Parts: sequence; C-alpha cells; structure tokens
Amino acid sequence: MIYAAISKISFADYVNALFVVYLVMILINILLSFVPRVPYYPWLRAILDFVTESTNPYINVFRRMTRPVGVGGMAFDIAPMLAIIVLFVAQGIIVGAILR
Repeated sequence: MIYAAISKISFADYVNALFVVYLVMILINILLSFVPRVPYYPWLRAILDFVTESTNPYINVFRRMTRPVGVGGMAFDIAPMLAIIVLFVAQGIIVGAILR
C-alpha cells in the first residue's frame, strides 16, 4: 500500500498559511494607502508593486460593490474590510473542509 506523502493536517496548515500571507499582504496594501510617497529604491518598489498587483484585483471586486463612505472631502474605503471578512470566512470553510 502506498501512503500519502503529506497528511491532511499538514496540507490544511499549508493552506491556512497561504491565507495568512495573503491577509498580511492586504494589510500592507492598506498601510501603503496612507503613505503619500515611499522613497524610491528598486528593491522596495519591486516588493510594493508585487503587493499591490497581487491584492488589488481581489479588493477591486469589493470596490465595485461598495462606494467610499465619508463626509466632506474625507472618504473611507470599506472594500478592504469586506475583503478581509470574506477571506476569513473562506479560510474557515476551506481549511475546515480539508480537515474533515
């Protein structure tokens, strides 16, 4: 009999870690929106471009469904919060289904 090289628990931990990494990338993207100008270093620009290019397509799905909330000239974008909530729900469902 051939045994699986990886157990369900190990695979669930790996998938859970992927969700956590993507969540951290979304949080970095949110923090970057508060910084007006980041100093230009080629390695830093590459990292920041990777973060924004990999998280913006997911967040833009929620931006199409919502409008910024605000008063006067200040607007608050709730799309990243919705994206994080949906990511937590998906994480619970997918990791729970793997462990079943």
